[in-house]
Amino acid sequence: MIERLGTTPFGGGRMSARLFARQTMVAERQGKLRAGDGGNDTGTADKWQLLRALTEAREHFDLSDRAIGLLEALVSFTTERTLDGSKPIIVFPSNRELSIRARGMAPATIRRHLAALVDAGLLFRRDSANGKRYCLRGDHGDVEEAFGFDLAPLALKATEIHALAETVRAEAKALRQLRTEVTLHLRDISKIITAALEEARTGDWEGMLLTFQSMSFAALPRKAQPDALRALRDRLATFRLEVENAYLSSLSEEEMSANDHHSERHYQNSNTDLPFELNGKESKKEAKAESPERDGADRQEKRVAISLDRLRKICPQIGDYCPGGMRGWQDLLKAADLVRSMLGVSPDAWAKAKKAMGEQAAAIVIALILERAEEIRSPGGYLRDLTRKAERSAFSILAMLQALERHKD
Repeated sequence: MIERLGTTPFGGGRMSARLFARQTMVAERQGKLRAGDGGNDTGTADKWQLLRALTEAREHFDLSDRAIGLLEALVSFTTERTLDGSKPIIVFPSNRELSIRARGMAPATIRRHLAALVDAGLLFRRDSANGKRYCLRGDHGDVEEAFGFDLAPLALKATEIHALAETVRAEAKALRQLRTEVTLHLRDISKIITAALEEARTGDWEGMLLTFQSMSFAALPRKAQPDALRALRDRLATFRLEVENAYLSSLSEEEMSANDHHSERHYQNSNTDLPFELNGKESKKEAKAESPERDGADRQEKRVAISLDRLRKICPQIGDYCPGGMRGWQDLLKAADLVRSMLGVSPDAWAKAKKAMGEQAAAIVIALILERAEEIRSPGGYLRDLTRKAERSAFSILAMLQALERHKD
């Protein structure tokens, strides 16, 4: 039996000082583990739990999801659930079998991802004299010699990988909390400004709405960094305090007494969209008063023939405004109500759209407008135009979704 496996790559593969140093460190650590000098570190790990942790921490190792998939295919050739890094863990699949277990991955792609795994220090190549992968068994069927890929480095990195995965989970949790805080600030500011406009409160509410939109238009980019989110949260918290104080200052003494029965205020519906929302073709007369209040007897809920999963894929940004995730249509409706205010769509335009299209379709339209926010100059005017088409039964939400889907492809 060969006591020391090959450490240099076969053929044109180059040896590097970094690779040699890693192999030396692994050999020394394995020697200590076999001698019982490993302390609390056993050098063992449950292979499936380890792969799950590595998937979470893959960015720290600069690995793609396909590289992780290839590593999972390699690990599947081991017979034991627990990987023992105190000794070599050699797997020797043929190219064809490895490709099959890697879901049909092409040979060139396999070679690229193998190089990435070696570079990340998660496996070694243990090449035979002719570069073939194989094993030789003894009289009793035990493996005496094996050449292929050594997974021992993966097992020996288990403690590091699990620690990194825990860090990633903690960072993701903190990021989710930040996004939730930002979304709640956006929601509360939006509702207060909307209420002030509907109630015709004294104060520069149109100016506040413009300020709000400038802060919230791209408030939750999908790749927002924690520092940027913290800064945005702090700005929104300060602005929220300003908005709340302005609203409280507009209340009369009777209203402050909270006696709604005696001091109920006459609310005015904001029938006209603000100037920044109107396009050149839309006049103020077209935005005239139709109350957003709908008669329950006349209301007929309209359903949309699209799954929520498909909508998430076509319009992912709307999900950023669902603090707990978009688990159902109600979450979408709440997010759309927040986003429409951020986009400058008036309560009147929103109410008419829901009446003409149905709540689900109107919410989907808001999600579509959000995806194309950089292209649509006047979201309010655009929604009113679609609403008029819906009133004439000349509107198809599926056609809009399919068009955006094709554009993204």
